[in-house]
Amino acid sequence: MSPKGTGIAEDDSSREKAIPRELKVMILAAFIIAIGYGIITPILPQYTADFGVGAFAVSAVISAFGVFRLIFAPLAGKLTQRLGENPVYVVGILIVAVSMFATAFAPSYELLLIFRSVGGIGSTFFTVSAMAYIARKSPPRIRGRVAGAYASSFMIGSLTGPLMGSLLVAFGQRVPFLVYGFALVAAAAVVAVMLRASRIEDRRTKDTREFATVSKAWADPSYRAALAAGFVNGWTSLGVRNSLVPLFAAAAFTGGAWFLESEQLAGVVLTAFAAGNVAVVLTLAKRSDSWGRRPPLIVGFSVAGVTTACLGLAPEPWILVLLSLIAGAGTGLLVPAQQAAVADIVGEGRNGGSVISTFQMTQDLGAIVGPLVAGLLVDQVGYVWAFGLSGLIMLVGAAAWAAAPDTLPRGASTV
Repeated sequence: MSPKGTGIAEDDSSREKAIPRELKVMILAAFIIAIGYGIITPILPQYTADFGVGAFAVSAVISAFGVFRLIFAPLAGKLTQRLGENPVYVVGILIVAVSMFATAFAPSYELLLIFRSVGGIGSTFFTVSAMAYIARKSPPRIRGRVAGAYASSFMIGSLTGPLMGSLLVAFGQRVPFLVYGFALVAAAAVVAVMLRASRIEDRRTKDTREFATVSKAWADPSYRAALAAGFVNGWTSLGVRNSLVPLFAAAAFTGGAWFLESEQLAGVVLTAFAAGNVAVVLTLAKRSDSWGRRPPLIVGFSVAGVTTACLGLAPEPWILVLLSLIAGAGTGLLVPAQQAAVADIVGEGRNGGSVISTFQMTQDLGAIVGPLVAGLLVDQVGYVWAFGLSGLIMLVGAAAWAAAPDTLPRGASTV
């Protein structure tokens, strides 16, 4: 598949710059989910460590979630094609909600591992279906803007979530997981109620849609670049950052006489990452509709890679916070552009469940391998090597996109 077949000039109506209502509903749901996800992110590694396990076992909980996302991604793609995006989305969210309630009362490390694994099934269901829905419904000329709005809603929620989690943990370690569970139920209700008319219409037309196949997408070097970049982003941004950064922040500066306790610093560091991400997404993400997808991808991976490699060298807490802020800004450049690029490849109105689930699988594979390898490095040689390798891995994403053509042809956008 060439960039010319991505559907950029598919319809004059695509010149409309307003984001469709149904996509606004998905953006709102993403915001609700993100608040809950942000709440548990700084808590989960410490919650797991309290079972008396080491860094590798803590990372295994993060990776188990990714393993089950990886295993069930093909099923998520098939169900999305067969049943439609909305039903799969709602069911997936409810599965994660149940897993959160169970996690809150896990009596042992082994059961905690199982509950988080089940959560991975629901997570891949709602992630693949959401991406497929957005790719199908996004007007071609504002895909970067839609991807930026979706990413910013998630990151704004993630921005407030870690701070809320740091406050909620004062009421007990179970509370953040319960709050996340209820947030997921609320998100499922929003989508089920507000997209009912869209769901009925989609059910009528789903058998007439053209399918975007993995075999055709694989022929496009940009899709292969997206898969490689998805793997390295999963390794660092989704895996290592969520598993090791909170542990490093809590352990490296113990007794450092800073104005925050080491446990609270973990939440501040993750919030700084989200703040940098949101700042860039809100201001620059939509520019991929005029600049093209490659420039923000190359710059974003490069910035995130260099700053991640330096995390383990941070001599003071404020430097760790600053590096996380800059890394978040780099990620804010790359994530919306990458989502828009995959949507370009799928094309407007096409059912891209299998193409998107394959892309999701590469990210999940990175999120599985990354924390395990980095966790082993921490146990054996320390955080400096773990973050150094993770930063170098991110630079592979920049190289992959530097060698691939842009999915947005020159002159295709009016933005």
